[in-house]
Amino acid sequence: MPEKKILKEEIREIKSFKALKKALGMSPEDVIAEVKASGLRGRGGAGFPCGVKWELAHKAPEREKYLICNADEGEVGTFKDRYLLQKNPFLLLEGMAITAYAIGAKKGIIYLRDEYHCLLEDLEKAIGRCREKGYLKDLEIEIQEGAGAYICGEESALMNSIEGKRGESRFRPPFPPQKGLFQKPTIINNVETLCNVPYIIQEGADWYSAFGTSESKGTKLFCVSGDVKNPGVYEMEMGCRLQELLDLAGAENVKWVQVGGSTGAVIPSGMFQKPLCYESVLGSGAIMVFDGTRDVVDFVYRTLEFLNEESCGKCTPCREGTEVMVEILGRLVNGEGVVEDITALEQLGRVMKDSALCGLGQAAPIPVLDTLAYFKRDYENRISQATLLRNLKAV
Repeated sequence: MPEKKILKEEIREIKSFKALKKALGMSPEDVIAEVKASGLRGRGGAGFPCGVKWELAHKAPEREKYLICNADEGEVGTFKDRYLLQKNPFLLLEGMAITAYAIGAKKGIIYLRDEYHCLLEDLEKAIGRCREKGYLKDLEIEIQEGAGAYICGEESALMNSIEGKRGESRFRPPFPPQKGLFQKPTIINNVETLCNVPYIIQEGADWYSAFGTSESKGTKLFCVSGDVKNPGVYEMEMGCRLQELLDLAGAENVKWVQVGGSTGAVIPSGMFQKPLCYESVLGSGAIMVFDGTRDVVDFVYRTLEFLNEESCGKCTPCREGTEVMVEILGRLVNGEGVVEDITALEQLGRVMKDSALCGLGQAAPIPVLDTLAYFKRDYENRISQATLLRNLKAV
């Protein structure tokens, strides 16, 4: 099997853009067909097939189209895109140029996370170098910094932010490839996704699809943090076992892992042989490790406080649901919980998953529901202790 390493090449100097030159010798339709054949799916968490999305934008009748690179990366525990932007901004720009050619976009926007302001100057220099070399002659790329809102990592809220509106999710359909930024066909891919494109065009779809599983092709960047000896960014083949990654990172005495960020799945220690791929568990690539000294209920309470704070407030299930969950979990943490609180959390979580407008609200209950499934005893112990204290005070 051929070797593929995104992280292997730490390039600070512009190269020949061979993949872009090859793409320009192909028709846009052939470029899209190659990406479809590769099986590339979005690396931001949702995992939508890139070629299918590109084809929708390419076939849209409007002449004006947009390409947006989502470099917001506000997901808790995620820092892989920052690594790529620091180590090889030219790989991203080549991927953007190929994507823009395929869909027919003349305008590209890098939506840069506000906290990544330190990367702005180097990115602007990289864009300037590419223009000087003639690699971006058919594509105008500008950088727009975000405003520090977690919700703007969601694609429709991101577009609202670019348009100067409040960062909140839109109702869908229509979807961005049909009507996106300024109601024009728009493709939104994150940094890691776009950095895969030059490899696919240069080496071919067959080469790329030789990696991974039947539904998850290529490799994936994982950000490992928390209770580990070796935190950092790891590149693994899709379908690798979670335990393999934990061993590489030097994780010991692990009680649970959260995969995919603050709204990601909670995996207990007995399930670390799970494969990391779209058909199992994956998300954005954040792997947060918690050892036996950590308290489950405290963790969930802090997580829901964050999600409640970052909710855009547009839909009731997310706005009110996260608020109520914080209230209930706060009672548990403060020793005031009752048995009915567990039932309330379970029922509320199911309603939020089924009725919230966007991924934030739909996924916000996942840490609650997962920990109730795997660590219910921790919740029950909190309630038992609270009940005992109340009874003692009543005596």
